[in-house]
Amino acid sequence: MQKHKLTTKENLIPFILITILFFLWGMAHGMLDVLNAHFQSVLKISKAESGLIQFSVYMAYFTMALPAGYFLRKFGYKKGIILGLLLFATGAFLIVPASIAQSFYMFLIGLFVLGAGLATIETAANPYTTKLGDKESAERRINFSQSFNGLAWIVGPIFATYFILGGSEQASANANLDSMIAPYAGIGIVVLIIAIVYVFVKLPEITEDDVATAHGISDASASSAAAPKSLFKTKHLMYGVFAQFCYVAAQTGIFSFFVNFLIDPANELNITKESAGYMLGLGGMSLFFIGRLSGSWIMRFIEPTRLLAIYSFLCIAMLPVVSGNFGMLSVVALFSTFFFMSIMFPTIFALAIKDLGEKTKKGSSFVIMSIVGGAIFPALMGAVADHYSMSVGFLVPIPLFAFILFFAMKGHKVITD
Repeated sequence: MQKHKLTTKENLIPFILITILFFLWGMAHGMLDVLNAHFQSVLKISKAESGLIQFSVYMAYFTMALPAGYFLRKFGYKKGIILGLLLFATGAFLIVPASIAQSFYMFLIGLFVLGAGLATIETAANPYTTKLGDKESAERRINFSQSFNGLAWIVGPIFATYFILGGSEQASANANLDSMIAPYAGIGIVVLIIAIVYVFVKLPEITEDDVATAHGISDASASSAAAPKSLFKTKHLMYGVFAQFCYVAAQTGIFSFFVNFLIDPANELNITKESAGYMLGLGGMSLFFIGRLSGSWIMRFIEPTRLLAIYSFLCIAMLPVVSGNFGMLSVVALFSTFFFMSIMFPTIFALAIKDLGEKTKKGSSFVIMSIVGGAIFPALMGAVADHYSMSVGFLVPIPLFAFILFFAMKGHKVITD
């Protein structure tokens, strides 16, 4: 099947540097899924209200994606990455005064700014990664980079559980928002240092003309051959945008309420919030990481679209088992969805922007905008859980995975006029 190298010798260092960014934003996202339950207990808010944590971050993605795409087209990938890192650091620093003031809404503002930074970094890093090698290995390459994002999703919940929840049930019972000051101040400092490093590092600026030429398209025909029509009329991109909306919505809902599901008395699992936090990192996110890392290898033998279809179908099959309150069987089914979701974001992304030519950066912005699904869905899933039960809430993502299945089977196909 696919025997193309993951990247080329001249692009190895840029590929490593960009892959580091995937770890950074995965760490930031992984911490949020522990904070949902933390804010519910500390500030006595509902599950639907705690969904505002994800709403702030993912709404920033929606707001910032197009401006970030414009910035990339005008100033290039490197400056876009530096801008994203600076916004990331600023948002982390804003959480410090929010924690001192014990203000949930100030915290949401800090998360919005942090999310704007993440959106800018992702708008640059995802398409940049696909271009650092052969076109035929683009899906494998982005899955490999995203596997480090998956590794960070393991570290994030563990980091948040230990440093913010206090690492134990007794410490968590006495915790307040002050416990967030040192972790987020430290994150801000680290990200700021990385931004400074990027100022002095040389990265090749890959233009869409370079990509077209590398793929055998002449300068004269690059625009017409690669992107002959409006992006809004490019069906595989539009289907990809909605598929990504569905994926991020489903993933964010499942990740956000994982802890709530395990500690729900109705499930009779007798698991504490702190144990659930560690299980999220060491169990669920480890499977997520293994899925991404293995997915990049499996795609050498199985077409990415076929693997995406299989995994989305299995997610659909597992969620009723989760919702059925079958004890540890439901927990195992819930863990399995982490593995099956692992390849979805990078694979959908690569398929959505495929063959866009000179419009790749703008198309990338559209896909990043679709991450707004993560802003809307946790609140909806939380509202269902508040009115019915947390178990019933886990049925809600099923239609989302059904559309991803359609995209994998048919919607991804590039149609040329």
